[in-house]
Amino acid sequence: MTRSSHLTQDHPPASNAESPLIELKGLTKHFPIHKGFFNRKVGEVQAVTDVDLTIYPGETVGLVGESGCGKSTVGRCILQLLRPTSGKVFLEGQELTQLSNHALRPLRRDMQIVFQNPYSSLNPRMTIGAILSEPIKIHQLASGNALTQEVYQLLDMVGLPKDAFYRYPHEFSGGQRQRVGIARALALKPKFIVADEPVSALDVSVQAQVLNLLDDLKKEFNLTYLFIAHNLSVVEYISDRVVVMYLGKLAEVAPARQLYEKPLHPYTQALLSAIPVPDPDADRSNRFFLEGDLPSPANPPKGCRFHTRCPHVTDLCRERVPEAIEYFPGHIGYCHHIPKLNGLN
Repeated sequence: MTRSSHLTQDHPPASNAESPLIELKGLTKHFPIHKGFFNRKVGEVQAVTDVDLTIYPGETVGLVGESGCGKSTVGRCILQLLRPTSGKVFLEGQELTQLSNHALRPLRRDMQIVFQNPYSSLNPRMTIGAILSEPIKIHQLASGNALTQEVYQLLDMVGLPKDAFYRYPHEFSGGQRQRVGIARALALKPKFIVADEPVSALDVSVQAQVLNLLDDLKKEFNLTYLFIAHNLSVVEYISDRVVVMYLGKLAEVAPARQLYEKPLHPYTQALLSAIPVPDPDADRSNRFFLEGDLPSPANPPKGCRFHTRCPHVTDLCRERVPEAIEYFPGHIGYCHHIPKLNGLN
């Protein structure tokens, strides 16, 4: 076991033994709470606190946790759609948080996002052709007939017909709209895409189609994904590594297969235990259920944030924030009692 103050000491996959594409150091985002006639600040929502993470080129990192744990906030802070309260975000070694919007503009070509809801992320007054043309026009990458051909290529990449160019979003199903969202993210040929719960609003059969499309595009264009989701089965299918968050802080980081076969953190064990098993005869005696509700991020618990719901809580958990400790290569846990709970020395 090795202690690590930063997840930048993760062991990337052998094929990605190179400099990280994305690196987070102490990423923190707090939203102020204002009340009263004078709109005074009376508190803050601690959405994300002190997150360290690295993402390597060609990798898909799954980010999971309960609703409200800060997953989407992390993704938007990476893209600078939300400016962090503190901490640093690096893209290929270049620090982004201190750059102006004007200085960020050329870098945004390398970072794109696929939004969660395909019904609200597309402008209903614009045709699909106009939606896909817009980022290309803004960055002055093509015009005229060349622009039209670029859009046709995007439609073909995501499995949509050419006549979609002249149609409006309301004429498509949810899965087709999400394909348009993916095409829009690909329009600038990015290196990194934040997929913010891209299949949660879709039917199960359509989810599989979109996931296969994302995987195929990753291989074809050497894309790097941060895949945000709360469905652990979906994350297992698509991810190389998995990051588990709880109430704005990291709980566990591990290669996907290792995390699903041997979760170390009690919260991760509870999440995996909650996955439905489609077998009426399956043994459910060892299922681990969490008690209580998720604490408010406006008033998070001291010490380990999971201690209010953890069955293994001690006074140490209530008083001290757990450190990042690497128990196996690339497998890091944030819990005082992982060695005792998992029989590790």
